[in-house]
Amino acid sequence: MIVERTDKEIVFKIPADTDIKELQRIFDFLKYREATQDSQATEEIVNKLADESKANWWKENKHRFIK
Repeated sequence: MIVERTDKEIVFKIPADTDIKELQRIFDFLKYREATQDSQATEEIVNKLADESKANWWKENKHRFIK
């Protein structure tokens, strides 16, 4: 793996045979960090919001999985 820094970005060069699923997890984490870098929210607030979102999603969609 090669990491390069330019004036505007950081470039990662990764071998083509890298596990794409693992790479996607890393990419998702980096997107999360970028999106939340200026957030004032605490981890507790974020976890509560995530739990509420999951609960609401399940209420609205469980009929699709349980018949």
